[in-house]
Formats: sequence, structure tokens, C-alpha cells
Amino acid sequence: MKKIVMTGGGTAGHVTPNLALVPLLKEKGYEIFYIGSYTGIEKKLVEDAGITYYGISSGKLRRYHDWKNFTDPFRVIKGFSEANQLLKHIQPDVVFSKGGFVSVPVVMAAARQHIPAIIHESDMTPGLANKLAIPFASKVCCNFPETMQYLPDGKAVHTGSPIRKELFSGNREAGLAFTGFSADKPVILIMGGSIGSRFINNAVWSSLDTLLEKFQIVHLVGKGNINNDLVGRTGYQQYEFISEQLNDIFAMTDLMISRAGANSISEILALKIPNILIPLSAAASRGDQILNAESYKKQGFSTVLQEEELTGELLVSSVEDVYARRDEIKEKMASSKLLDANNTILNLILEA
Repeated sequence: MKKIVMTGGGTAGHVTPNLALVPLLKEKGYEIFYIGSYTGIEKKLVEDAGITYYGISSGKLRRYHDWKNFTDPFRVIKGFSEANQLLKHIQPDVVFSKGGFVSVPVVMAAARQHIPAIIHESDMTPGLANKLAIPFASKVCCNFPETMQYLPDGKAVHTGSPIRKELFSGNREAGLAFTGFSADKPVILIMGGSIGSRFINNAVWSSLDTLLEKFQIVHLVGKGNINNDLVGRTGYQQYEFISEQLNDIFAMTDLMISRAGANSISEILALKIPNILIPLSAAASRGDQILNAESYKKQGFSTVLQEEELTGELLVSSVEDVYARRDEIKEKMASSKLLDANNTILNLILEA
């Protein structure tokens, strides 16, 4: 049996594209192993998918001053040693990395053992972890065509982002039953990322009375962010996180408000949901979500609001505008040339 080691972690966005490839890899007869951090979000997601998981030491390399910059390099060195031992034990045919700092020692260890490694970069410009790993990779996949200019010739492949096939299997009626919503009032789905967003949550709560006049709302607020004052409010359901029922929620969604992580917006485009993107600010990130959102805005897929300017009033007016133009937006999304990322990447793995 052929063997593959997958790696990537730190956020759900570094894991879900890996999981999207798992059914295809199993069909091709691969035995799948996963290397992530000891306690990262990837551990539960991967183990829940029934994949053999190994944890290694992981450090974060920062562009800013922090005392952990003095200790984390030792964690990376330890992670490289652990990854090296694991690869010797597993003896995979190929490594596939979705990024995040835990993936760097794994890709480096693969190169040391002459195991081909394929990297996927979701954002417009490569993150620091992937920049460090690219010299050790045989191929580098990317989501945006604009990314090709930042990647080495001969390694770069424009594949698009892997999409979970189960996203398309949702049932609208099941979603309405789960939320207790009516079938004759449109639904807004609001997602602020795996840890939620204080900016988005506050803007929604400040404009909730107005929004609920015309819409029903599913609000994924993030862990620990449930607003107890709004529990039981008619037409409004809040959850820290939804996993199993998310496909049904997507099926009943008429409009979406979301962060602009590359994987999230790829799924929004694939599902053709009219949307408002609120990218993570440059002050709180390297600005990759801003670039992602602007690309979708230029193509007519999304309306973009900056979180520094976000108010309840602006949110309401933007929702009304996008909902009024929903058919036009869906047509533009339907005309986009979606790449078959899953099979394109699978073929690269088979070739490697």
C-alpha cells in the first residue's frame, strides 16, 4: 500500500483542505498519516476523521519582538528531529503540506530523506512558514493565479483550493429544522472564523433588531462568545461552532457574512452564496485576508467591508444592497472558472 504523510496546522484553514483530499487518496489506495502539533486544533479534526495522528514540537517564527522568539527556535529544532524519526518509521512515498509552522520541520525532514514534498499555499502571497518550506518542496500549489509570480519557476502549479465534497450534499429542509427557522424568510449565515470576531459580533448585535425585520440569522460567534441576553430570540440562532450540520446550514443560506480566509472564500464561491467579506485587519495579521477579499471584489463575487470602519448601520445597508443584487452576484460566481483542485493535486501526488 502507498503511504502519504499530510501536515499543516495552527488554524482550521490549514487542516480542512487536507481532509478534502482524504477520500480521493483512500480511493487510490493510500495509507494516510498526519503530523501536527501536540495540542493544536488540527489534532481533534484529524483524529475525528479517523486518521492516524502524530504530534511533534512546534514553535512560531514571528516578525515582531517577543520573548518566545528566543525559545521557539529550539522547539522547531526538536520538531525537526521528531519529524525525521517519524518519517523514518512511516516511510511515506510523499508528503503533502498545507502550511502553518508545524509543517516546516516536516517538509525539511522529508527533503533530508529524499521524500518528495508538495506544498499548498491558499493565500495571495506565501506566508512565512511556506516561504521557509518552499526551498525543500518539489511542487508548490496555489489558490490564486496572482500567486504564481511569488513562487519559483518549475515548482509553481495553479491548482485552486481543495473543496470538501460533502459541502454540496446539504439539505435545506434539514437546516431549517435544525435551526427552527421558517421557510418563507431569507437566512443570513455569519461566520467570524474559528475563534470568532469581536468586531463582527458587536456589529451584528447592534443592528440585530433591524436585520431580523427581513432576515433570519445563524451566527457562529466563536468559542466563549455566546450572548446570553439573545438566547431564545425568534429568528436568531447563535452557536460557538457548527460542524456536522454546517452543510445543511449552507444549503439554506441566502447571504453570508464572513472573514476572508482563502479556504472560506473558496468554499463560498463554490457554493455560489452572495456574500460580504470582512477581512482581518492588517494590524492583526500580515494582510493576506485583505488581498484575498480585494481579488474577489474585483471579480464581482463579494462586497468588502474593512473592520476598522464596521458599524451596525454600514452592515445593514450592505446586507440590503447585496441581497437586492443576489441574482447578479450568483451569475458572476457561476461564470467563474473554478479549478478542479482536488483531482489536480491528486495527480501531482500520484506523479510524485
